[in-house]
Amino acid sequence: MMILSGDPPRSRILTLVLVVIILALAATPFLFPGAKALNVAAKICVFAALVASYDLLLGYTGSVSFAHTMFYGIGSYAIAISLYGMGPNWAAVATGIVIGLPLAALLALAIGLFSLRVAAIFFAMITLAVASAFQVLASQLSWLTGGEDGRSFQLPELLRPGTVLISKSLFGFEINGRILTFYLVFAVSALMILALLRVVNSPFGRVLQAIRENRFRAEALGFRTVFHLTYANCIAALVAASAGILNALWLRYAGPDTSLSFSIMLDILLMVVIGGMGTIYGAIIGATIFILAQNYLQSLMGLASTAASEAGLPLLPGLLHPDRWLLWLGLLFIASVYFFPTGVVGRLRNPAGDKSAGNSH
Repeated sequence: MMILSGDPPRSRILTLVLVVIILALAATPFLFPGAKALNVAAKICVFAALVASYDLLLGYTGSVSFAHTMFYGIGSYAIAISLYGMGPNWAAVATGIVIGLPLAALLALAIGLFSLRVAAIFFAMITLAVASAFQVLASQLSWLTGGEDGRSFQLPELLRPGTVLISKSLFGFEINGRILTFYLVFAVSALMILALLRVVNSPFGRVLQAIRENRFRAEALGFRTVFHLTYANCIAALVAASAGILNALWLRYAGPDTSLSFSIMLDILLMVVIGGMGTIYGAIIGATIFILAQNYLQSLMGLASTAASEAGLPLLPGLLHPDRWLLWLGLLFIASVYFFPTGVVGRLRNPAGDKSAGNSH
């Protein structure tokens, strides 16, 4: 049985970009000191896995789901509630995982069986309704979830920032519980992305692509399309819930803004489109570009605005003012969608094909 997917990036530049991103993420605790860089790297890892799981649905089955943040939130809240209620120990972590993952899978199974039999637009509407109901429920059950304030909790002692595993005097740098948590996030995210790559390149993944291209023809060939789509929905939900667990462990917090907000769903959609739908590799590229822009574009614009002001240039200092970073972020995304209709991965894999696709638009 093949362990890895056997699906290489199929582009030297894409391979180089992926290697640079992965090496930079792996070396972040030592190359980029400071809490912000580590937070950004951890967020890229979590969102790369989360976006890859959504790509399994959108890119490989053509199903638009708005419930993905709900599964992400289930994982976050499961680990937060168990650690808050049972205290900072490994039994609480195991309880959160044992409750969160099956709950996400069961909900995905129920949603899939009830709504994937109908047209895609109804599936999207049903997932939107379920996700909205879950968000309201999480806010109102404040005795359990902490309501709008969310739940803060402590980690087991091994993962705490104050736990020194390797002293600075030994190798010249310190490895503490915070860095160990980062590598836990990094390793689990990488394993989930590799597992998704294996799934989409298996016979099951080929059937999903056949359903995406022509569902009626796939049914005529004897494939049980509802079963395959529901199975894909469950796999995506499990990965999303796992990403939620990692995010909560990293933040030591779960709340509506960090786990269930609709803006997270929009961010996931943008990352899938930027990276390239139906590629899985695009999740890594899309998450990296989006989160770096989200965290550093404002600072870069501030520097550019100051430089333009000192040079006496008209209009530019105002246009590049840091308060307008969201406007420029939006323009960058519009430009990326227009010039890279198949995403960054699609463009790097097939420049000529991407150009012709862009002309057809």
